[in-house]
Amino acid sequence: MKKREVEVVVISDIHLGTYGCHAGELLSYLKSVKPKILILNGDIIDIWQFNKSYWPESHMQVIKHITGLLAKRVKVYYVTGNHDEMLRKFVGFKMGSLQIVNKVVLNLDGKKAWFFHGDVFDVIMQNSKWLAKLGAKGYDTLILINRLFNHISEKMGKGKLSFSKKIKNSVKSAVKFINDFEQIAADIAISNAYDYVVCGHIHQPGIKKIKNKEGEVTYLNSGDWIENLTALEYNNGAWKIYQFDEDLQRVKNVKTNRKKEPEMNNRVIFENLVREFNFVRH
Repeated sequence: MKKREVEVVVISDIHLGTYGCHAGELLSYLKSVKPKILILNGDIIDIWQFNKSYWPESHMQVIKHITGLLAKRVKVYYVTGNHDEMLRKFVGFKMGSLQIVNKVVLNLDGKKAWFFHGDVFDVIMQNSKWLAKLGAKGYDTLILINRLFNHISEKMGKGKLSFSKKIKNSVKSAVKFINDFEQIAADIAISNAYDYVVCGHIHQPGIKKIKNKEGEVTYLNSGDWIENLTALEYNNGAWKIYQFDEDLQRVKNVKTNRKKEPEMNNRVIFENLVREFNFVRH
């Protein structure tokens, strides 16, 4: 299939290195587009849970595809998030068309767009990091159970169900947190005269106008590749949410090509790295 040319693609919350990551679906999407700018808006590699030694081939293929884009001189911004916060030590690092940053401000057709992950607003993240990490592990377990349930449900000819979405949409404190998150992002963006504010972090894709007494801004969230499988695309002066589950050709291709992957522990990863660089053992 011919690749779609897109001016800006924003993806976030991929969580490579976890069981819940839909790396195969993401790879299929990335192969279908030809971006001028790719913004990786945080939580790309889940360093928090990397001690599982879980790194399937499809996760490595996502990294290889992104490095391939660098070779084609596609501008790639790696915006740091909380799950890959170790990379904040390297903010300012540039290599070719790759840059590691905490935020990005772009001029898009005369309008200013502000990109950042969003965990800076998370009080829990700043004051009780151990609790946030515990919650991340629980979330990953819930996603695993959810995927098993949906696999059985599809075999029985029934539809999918997202446990985590249901919980987030039914628990008042979760709904309030999301609403507060969006309003805080919008308020700061308006006070700085930005036209767009683009976040990740809360795994809640969306595009909406938000107003306050000072003005109005377009708030956008790229969602995630754990449960929503979404991205943001900017083209010809307009934003849209890409939803993998609505891309029937891509869904069909992934289901056809899906196969059980061997887990890649540290030894296997190292041996693959040696092979990749053509090192010879003596």
